[in-house]
Amino acid sequence: MEVAANCSLRVKRPLLDPRFEGYKLSLEPLPCYQLELDAAVAEVKLRDDQYTLEHMHAFGMYNYLHSDSWYQDSVYYIDNLGRVMNLTVMLDTALGKPREVFRLPTDLTTYDNRLCASIHFTSSTWVTLSDGTGRLYLIGTGERGNSASEKWEIMFNEELGNPFIIIHSISLMNAEEHSITTLLLRIEKEELDMKGSGFYVSLEWVTISKKNKDNKKYEIIKCDTLRGKSVPHYAAIEPDGKGLMIVSYKSFTFVHVGQDLEENKNDNLSEKIKEPLYYWQQTEDDLTVTIQLPEGSSKEDIQVQFLPDHINIVLKGQRFLEGNLYSSIDQDSSTWMIKDNSLEIFLIKKNEGLTWPELVVGDKQGEFIRDSAQCAAIAERLMHLTSEELVNLGSNQYLFSVIVDPKEMPCFCLRHDVDALLWQPHSSKQDDMWEHIATFNALGYVQASKRDKKFFACAPNYSYAALCECLRRVFIYRQPTPMSTVLYNRKEGRQVGQVAKQQVASLETNDPILGFQATNERLFVLTTKNLFLIKVNTEN
Repeated sequence: MEVAANCSLRVKRPLLDPRFEGYKLSLEPLPCYQLELDAAVAEVKLRDDQYTLEHMHAFGMYNYLHSDSWYQDSVYYIDNLGRVMNLTVMLDTALGKPREVFRLPTDLTTYDNRLCASIHFTSSTWVTLSDGTGRLYLIGTGERGNSASEKWEIMFNEELGNPFIIIHSISLMNAEEHSITTLLLRIEKEELDMKGSGFYVSLEWVTISKKNKDNKKYEIIKCDTLRGKSVPHYAAIEPDGKGLMIVSYKSFTFVHVGQDLEENKNDNLSEKIKEPLYYWQQTEDDLTVTIQLPEGSSKEDIQVQFLPDHINIVLKGQRFLEGNLYSSIDQDSSTWMIKDNSLEIFLIKKNEGLTWPELVVGDKQGEFIRDSAQCAAIAERLMHLTSEELVNLGSNQYLFSVIVDPKEMPCFCLRHDVDALLWQPHSSKQDDMWEHIATFNALGYVQASKRDKKFFACAPNYSYAALCECLRRVFIYRQPTPMSTVLYNRKEGRQVGQVAKQQVASLETNDPILGFQATNERLFVLTTKNLFLIKVNTEN
């Protein structure tokens, strides 16, 4: 059973700076170090049958560089020899070559339909790894970074069906039972779905456990599947392993264990997973209804009849929507038009200022959009999702995620007006589930102008945010710091005590950027054949 609730993100006003004056471009050079890789990164390009926007979001924009949040300045990538390579930085001027820590047992080049290999650092001694062919590995690593105790050893190795990437994982220890819970993402095709592309997104929530010390074998004890129509911006398992938190354009629905979607045709399931028939929004004076039209629709295929308290919409001779409106409209002033393969209907309210709780009385096929910004984005949704609870939070543009504390869920950054606000989820605090922990002033506005941006990140200590383009350029936005000299704002006649710097780094390569990670002191940028290190902060 799903229970909906309305929650809000509580902004901490002391973390906002209404007098922020913008970023000042600094020409101070940034130390940049370049390491040539022994073998190229194992990049997997999209195939001809991976043509949807969801394929591009999940696999085409995949970040091939992975940061180990349990150990400072330690990054990993997988090369085309199937090697997991690590670079741990202690001193910038004494960089060593990336070292091999593990080699995948399978020859990846023999698989035509594989995805990119993915890795997640589950704990300080555990790693989950996928080779991109549909096989999942659990690896005990010992204390990584400690040459005496570090040893990567496969503890679980099983084929789980179609290829997937790893989104998140956590390690749980209860009494004598050790469990690894991981979240896997696939994009699969529903052959019976004749609408649109037929692709859907599958999230598989898998728990692998070893019951006691005497039993050395890890095995799958639980597997739940969620299904949706869009790749989530963010998906994470709660620290206690009992719930998920998802940031997604469209909602996800649990498919119960043992339920076969191919064979189950009951109406209840189809109602859960199909998209809204229409979207609608309202102001004090009018209402706007948006309907996605079938391909090739023309004006002659559409009939819209307005009555003071009734509406009737017919598409290609079939009744699409008919019923009594919640309140009266001015039928002579109401109109409709076709725009970008969508039917837009404009209804003028007779009773101005009256808020309609529904468009057509008793009709549940539409979705209400709360404001124009939300309508333009077709509803960025934040949701807190467990097997029994669904909570819709609101709509703010999602920017990126970052791990501040590896024992907690990753933080996510959202645009709020012109700023970018960082939120730390706390699943145990029902009254304050999302804590506003940091603000990047004006970054929401600034990043919108970067049309070619590919990856976005920030330092775990919030000292700077950074983004990179597909080729060469990296932009760094620092938090305001005190000035060493006295400056005055002539317009306001006051002294400027702090200044926020923007810096730009240009990499000496023409290869596309494949990976991007930020630590408190450094930025790591991965291309096909090189790994770049940019020293951002010199303070310890």
